[in-house]
Amino acid sequence: MSETDSPLNILIVEARFYGDIADELAKGAISELDRRGAIYDRIAVPGAFEIPAAIAMCERAAGASGAGPRFDGYLALGCVIRGETSHYDYVCGESARKLQDLACQEALAIGYGILTCENQDQAWARANVDGKNKGREVAGACLRMIEVKRHFHPGSR
Repeated sequence: MSETDSPLNILIVEARFYGDIADELAKGAISELDRRGAIYDRIAVPGAFEIPAAIAMCERAAGASGAGPRFDGYLALGCVIRGETSHYDYVCGESARKLQDLACQEALAIGYGILTCENQDQAWARANVDGKNKGREVAGACLRMIEVKRHFHPGSR
C-alpha cells in the first residue's frame, strides 16, 4: 500500500482548561475522522496558548529524527472564555496567530477548533455534537486542507 493509500494520520491537540468542552469538541471531531477513515492520536495541553507549541514540537521531532510519528494534519481543540481581564485577548490572538503561522510557513493542515466565546452557554452551543458541532466541522476542514496540500504536492504527507 502506498503512502497516499494509507489512512490519514491526524494529531488532535486538546486544551484541557475547559475539559468538558474539549471532550465534546473531540467527540465531534473523532466521529468525523472515523467516518472518513482517518486514524488519530490525542495529546492534552493545559490551555489554548500551548497548542501551537505542541504542534511545532511534534513537527520538529518528526523532522529531526525521521523516526517520530508523522502526522498528515492537526486538530487544535479548546475553548477560551472571556473573563474580567485582557488575558482572553492575548490567549485568543496569540494562539490563532501562531497556528496560522504554522499553517502558512510550514504548510501544515490545521483544523482550528479553539472556541472564543463570551460565556459557557456560547461555548456549549458551538461544541455540542447535537448543535453546531464545531469538532466535526474543524475535522472536515483539516481533511480538506490535506487534500489541497496533496493537490499541489502529490505524494506529500
